[in-house]
Amino acid sequence: MATVTALRRYPVKSMLGESLTRVAVTARGLHGDRIAAVLDETGAVGSAKHPRKWGQLLTCRATLSDTVTVELPDGTELSPGDPELNARLSKLLGREVFVSDDPAQGGGALERAVPEYEGGLPDALRDTARTDATGAAITSGRVSPGTFFDYGRVHLVTTASLERLRSVYPGGDFDARRFRPNLVIDTPDASGFPEDTWLGGQLRVGEALFRVAVATPRCVVPTLAQAGLPADPGIMRAVAREHRVPVFDLGRLSCVGVYLDVLEPGTVRRGDKVHLSP
Repeated sequence: MATVTALRRYPVKSMLGESLTRVAVTARGLHGDRIAAVLDETGAVGSAKHPRKWGQLLTCRATLSDTVTVELPDGTELSPGDPELNARLSKLLGREVFVSDDPAQGGGALERAVPEYEGGLPDALRDTARTDATGAAITSGRVSPGTFFDYGRVHLVTTASLERLRSVYPGGDFDARRFRPNLVIDTPDASGFPEDTWLGGQLRVGEALFRVAVATPRCVVPTLAQAGLPADPGIMRAVAREHRVPVFDLGRLSCVGVYLDVLEPGTVRRGDKVHLSP
């Protein structure tokens, strides 16, 4: 029987998040997940998918109690709306930035570095890449309308998938945190990539009901140093070798995990059983 072995949310996009024992799932995803983001003066949304420009966000941690708190690399804790937080983040990133909880404020532009490994980007997008002021080849897109999500509202990975990747790259640390999931599902009786067979099905997790929407294409973020984990470009090379699957009409992309749509809100707890309906 599959069970929830970890729950995580990320109150500020591309910052480290927090581990939870229970969380309310709403129509927009986990309560408090990606409710704020760091924006710059061009309107770009801060995303570690462009690590030369935004990678330092992964040295900060965001948590949520009554309000969001950001812990900076030196341990200082500040809240959005405090001018000192904007000043400290601007110094960290080397340009003027600010924290916003309004997705309409910046315009939603999202930049992604072009990965070197195959399957990290649709070929049609790779052909549109440009070199920006950081010297990185990037493509541009937008966050999901009205949110700070790239696409899916809830992201799930299984322990079976992580174990399969460890078997093909034993030197890599496939800690689930690299992939920034909301739900980590322990699948002790499965092997390979069981979530591939869940696409289009429904998952009852605790009180919430989800539809398994699409495999999750992976960017460069799992290869970056974060939360005590070392940088390792071999992580995504292993994924590209082992698990490239069709995603919409974008071709076969390097994927780990799946995105979920919320069909019925409810509370999810660590240890909850997971029931699959075709």
